[in-house]
Amino acid sequence: MRRLVLTAALLALASGCTKSEENTVPPPLDGQLEPVPNPHQPGDFEPLPDPEAQNGSVGRAPRRLTVAQLDAAIFHAVGRRWITDDGRDGIDARATSLGRADYALVVNENTEPNLVFAKFLEDGARYTCLKQADAEVKLTDPSLRTLSRTLPGAWGDLRKLTDAQVREYLVYNSTRFWGAPLEGEELTKWVTLFTQAAARVESLNTNPKRRDQVLAVVCIAMLTDPRFITY
Repeated sequence: MRRLVLTAALLALASGCTKSEENTVPPPLDGQLEPVPNPHQPGDFEPLPDPEAQNGSVGRAPRRLTVAQLDAAIFHAVGRRWITDDGRDGIDARATSLGRADYALVVNENTEPNLVFAKFLEDGARYTCLKQADAEVKLTDPSLRTLSRTLPGAWGDLRKLTDAQVREYLVYNSTRFWGAPLEGEELTKWVTLFTQAAARVESLNTNPKRRDQVLAVVCIAMLTDPRFITY
């Protein structure tokens, strides 16, 4: 009986101490953050999807550039803005068709890579690439060029470039347009495109030879590639 009374007394004393200690804890201050549990516990997160079910990739799906992003990307990659024949900005003239919201009837920008977008993008690529390539043929200072900065100061027949020079040119431009350099078998295929275009230009009976079109062909192909318009 004495043991039971002693146990009860100890429990009461422990309860009193705990209550006393709890009362001594200061109340939270205004604006004080409450502790946040660690969200990175094993089993608390959803694993990444199977790459085989995502066409070899994981994460979010690629997104198409907005109209404003496209305008900036063309300027920085090619070195020239898209201008229409009547002197208007080509992006602004076709902004609605390219997907920009007008906030009258359309309030959300369309970033789907549809056929209309692809058609107008090709128009813009042809204008900017042809104009820029034609201007660069006349420049003997490589530092003033955009597309052909890796080529010699003065160049003529592009068939005379070495394989290393062609590859350097293509790696430079693919990095400029896509943020990733061409390599491996794909780089070899682009080398073939360049050499075939150079040979075709020299075979045409034109005076002077339109060697700028070799640069333009590569520029148009890279600008209309899905890697340029997605991120």
